[in-house]
Amino acid sequence: MRRIAVVGAGTMGHGIAQVAAGAGYETMLTDACEEALDTAVRRINDNLEGAVARGKLTREALHTLRNRLGIDPELEHAVAGAELVIEAIVEDLDAKRALFRRLDPLVAPEAILATNTSSLSVTAIAAATRVPERVLGMHFFNPVHIMKLIEIVVPDRTNRESVERVREVVTRMGKQSIVVQDSPGFASSRLGVVLGLEAMRMLEAGVASAEDIDQAMELGYGHPMGPLKVSDLVGLDVRLAIAEQLHRQLGDAHYRPPEILRHKVAAGELGKKTGKGFYEWPAEK
Repeated sequence: MRRIAVVGAGTMGHGIAQVAAGAGYETMLTDACEEALDTAVRRINDNLEGAVARGKLTREALHTLRNRLGIDPELEHAVAGAELVIEAIVEDLDAKRALFRRLDPLVAPEAILATNTSSLSVTAIAAATRVPERVLGMHFFNPVHIMKLIEIVVPDRTNRESVERVREVVTRMGKQSIVVQDSPGFASSRLGVVLGLEAMRMLEAGVASAEDIDQAMELGYGHPMGPLKVSDLVGLDVRLAIAEQLHRQLGDAHYRPPEILRHKVAAGELGKKTGKGFYEWPAEK
């Protein structure tokens, strides 16, 4: 595999494009919003300059990576010749199905189509295409250039060759993969959401401060980051949407979103991306 296209230049998309180019793939990043592409390029450059400053990347390697990464607002041009297309648009089933329906005839029949969904049915997304056997999930984690896990989500009809080819891509990206069957919340979201929502309920009940709840998991259980801080990074609107969907699908009370989460989303306090969630976050330069 030599060429990867990433559709969606937001928080996840720009990170996916960066790691794909960093792994040596010719990478195209596309988004219908040119402003989003401009922002993505700036964020990628900031990440790369930071890596150079920390001695993690040479200036020569930075230029090589930049030369592998292209941007194009035209979907048809961006995905032409791609052997793997990774979708990273809004977490909405109808929007994803519409995009996959549009992508299907634009790429070769043997090209793999992957969705970065964190909770939606990959089977339902694949059903929008003529060749569902080549569709699977690649669930990346934020920030993409730092987090090591990629969850490969496999519907029943997906062929084994596609899974193995994607596992090779994950390894080349310097990350580790787990393979899970397509089921509500997969493995990571299903477990992570329960922990995050319970932490919110504890905060809501006045059990402890956000900082102390997070430190309980960081220092007591070895988590690198507490569940409330993770929720801020994921985005509280995203957390709410996933929780609501899992509650509908599984019916378990521990997936019911607490009122504190609903209130923060209604107030526009969505976490790091808005500067405030359970924590205050400094504005990005």
